[in-house]
Amino acid sequence: MKTKILIICCAALLLGTSCKNKNNMDNPFFGEWNTPYNIPDFEKIKPEHYLPAFEEGMKRQKAEIDAIVNNTEAPSFANTIEALEQSGDMLNEVSAVFFNLVECVNSKEMEKISEKVTPMVSAHSDDIMLNAKLFQRVKAVYDQRESLGLTGEQLRLTEETYKNFVRNGANIPADKQERFREINSLLSSLSLRFGNNVLKATNGLTLALGEDQVANLGLTDGQLAAAKEAAEADSNCKEPYLFTLHMPSWEPFMQNCNDRSLRQKMWENYAYRCTQECPYDNSAIIDSIVNLRLERAQILGFESHAAYTLDDCLAKTPEAVYKCLMDLWKPALAKAKQERDEYQKMLAADFNNKEVASKFNIQNSKLEPWDWRYYCEKLRTERYSLDEELIRPYFSLDNVREGAFTVANKLYGITFRENNKLPKYHPEAISYEVMDGDKVIAILYMDFFPRESKRSGAWMTNFREQYVDKDGNNVIPIIQMVCNFTKPTKDKPSLLNFDQSETLFHEFGHCLHGMLSKCHYRSISGTNVPRDFVEMPSQVMENWCRHPEVMKTYARHYKTGEAIPDSLIAKIAAAATYGQGFINTELLAASLLDMDYHSITKPTKIVLPDFEDQAMTKIGLIPEIISRYKSPYFQHIFSGGYSAGYYSYTWTAILDADAFEAFRESGDLYNPELAKKFRHLLESGNTEDPMKLYIDFRGKEPSVEPLKRNRGLI
Repeated sequence: MKTKILIICCAALLLGTSCKNKNNMDNPFFGEWNTPYNIPDFEKIKPEHYLPAFEEGMKRQKAEIDAIVNNTEAPSFANTIEALEQSGDMLNEVSAVFFNLVECVNSKEMEKISEKVTPMVSAHSDDIMLNAKLFQRVKAVYDQRESLGLTGEQLRLTEETYKNFVRNGANIPADKQERFREINSLLSSLSLRFGNNVLKATNGLTLALGEDQVANLGLTDGQLAAAKEAAEADSNCKEPYLFTLHMPSWEPFMQNCNDRSLRQKMWENYAYRCTQECPYDNSAIIDSIVNLRLERAQILGFESHAAYTLDDCLAKTPEAVYKCLMDLWKPALAKAKQERDEYQKMLAADFNNKEVASKFNIQNSKLEPWDWRYYCEKLRTERYSLDEELIRPYFSLDNVREGAFTVANKLYGITFRENNKLPKYHPEAISYEVMDGDKVIAILYMDFFPRESKRSGAWMTNFREQYVDKDGNNVIPIIQMVCNFTKPTKDKPSLLNFDQSETLFHEFGHCLHGMLSKCHYRSISGTNVPRDFVEMPSQVMENWCRHPEVMKTYARHYKTGEAIPDSLIAKIAAAATYGQGFINTELLAASLLDMDYHSITKPTKIVLPDFEDQAMTKIGLIPEIISRYKSPYFQHIFSGGYSAGYYSYTWTAILDADAFEAFRESGDLYNPELAKKFRHLLESGNTEDPMKLYIDFRGKEPSVEPLKRNRGLI
């Protein structure tokens, strides 16, 4: 998942409490932060501070809710909807800090706290959502909303608040509420356990090799240097080189390692994480999660969890999602089969060469999943003379980051001023003041490198979202961007491949969505938009990353400063649709697998790998490719908020390709008029219907043709 959005409860993630508790004078959550921009003072926060802060935060919000419910005045927008929106300052503050740090600075102590507070927060949220008297007041305002003279944003907040209550059980019969609460608590705990298991398995499954073993593996100097530093950093490693399942280590190994048996071992470590063959088995957890989600959806009156989820998205129905995915599946699978046939011939040639077969441990000529990336990279190099090791020197992390900053400046006029005096949650995090002219409009943290305490992947989240406080003051957002790129070595900076460069631009697009927000109410500001729209502002940034005109401004050799040559840009462009069969097939397979889990309409015993195998056989996935995420480590849908929503990467890809087409057609990648319209879309959050915002920008409904063309599917 390339984005992570925390949804703690219905209240806003507001910062700043002023009341001190005498028994908690040393707890930083019980007072105002004496920091620039009211940033949490991370250095003062200790694990023992969290539980008392959660308990006090819930106590305070309960009192605020009671005050709304017991108000003798007739329900109004101000005394009900707005009062609810502005409740829960302290709880939302500690929640934002704690749950974000669990993802990137985890520990056994933090895990224990998670296990305790997660069901507490779930129960507290249920107490609000299932408060009948509170809902009566919300419904009273909702029913008369058209006659109250509300602003557009106030009307949107009223409608979204009412919908949130209904979707979280406010209308369910009283005799089902206890079970509803129990399901929510169980799901919170199970999702937490799922994610912790994946983190532990990812960290625990490594491959340690000696000097003689790596001598002729075909790995680059940079990969070996990174593996050596990883071994030095791991006190349990007895060998000089250590390869891990984190993408900066695993993927280059699979692309370059010529020893087939070692590729197989690394692939099996990756693909069989959290299965019955591996510690931290997630199989039973998946069965429970899927069936509990179904039961909850049916209590709410929906046929399936997918129907429940999509009712609040642009897609609306499972049928619409399946149609979108299958329209792309057929051409993607056909392209993947062509790629397979090419790689199969290459493997057969290696097998028939007895010297090569013996040297590289090739025991048979049948193409397997652990062969795909190796022969893909080999053919890419042969066909396009495009060696990743020739690309990486031009895509140092610093240059790519500055490239993203430059695009944002040219489009929206904003700049980024590094300020290392701001509080930090980890020494590796880099902090920036985001400037619009001479005005600071946001704080941005960038955290780039893997560590054992950080989950894998890349995402954007926030420690505070933009909103206007009770006194009418604009509160700037505090945005966090987290990645897992290759660490710099003693001799080289962090050098990215082109996919990683696109990942940085992607997550930065999410950051822009949060940083440019200009909304009054937090719960509908920034990235708080439907799941199948939230990826559009991020994915559209990838188009600038890969455009030759833009690439020449930021892709510079880390040693010489020389701009990337036109010949290399041409090769990258020529190879742009290379491997798209695999890329699209594994992505669509994961999306369809997600939908299959969450479209069941009757309680089903989920037995793995049978359920997944049947789902993949049904769509004709070839055995040489697996779903981008196999079920036991599919964090997006089982612990990351993307259940029945992983399709959104494809759905919004249609929007992003169509949006960039507008700039391309204008002949100016930074067209001021279009940039102004797109900035308005980013600033507006969920204050208007997202599709209306898109059509206002584009002037028409989106077309799927630009996406198909970009991916070489037509």
